[in-house]
Amino acid sequence: MNEAEFYTKLGKRIKMLRENAHLTQEKLAEKCGISLDYLGKIEVNINKPGLKTLLKVSEALDVPVKSLFDF
Repeated sequence: MNEAEFYTKLGKRIKMLRENAHLTQEKLAEKCGISLDYLGKIEVNINKPGLKTLLKVSEALDVPVKSLFDF
C-alpha cells in the first residue's frame, strides 16, 4: 500500500466511524478542536493528519486509536 492509498483508506475509515457514531462533520470537528474544513479534507485525502490530530479524533469518537487503522 502506498502513501496515497493509506491516507485514502484512513479518511474513509474516519468517515465511517463518524457516521456510525451519528456525528456530523461539524460536530466531530468541534469535539476534536479542529476546523470543519480540515476534517472534511482528511476524509477525502486532501489533508494528511498528524498523530496529535488522530489522537483527538479517536478520543472524540470514543474508540481506540488503533481502530482508525482497521482497514
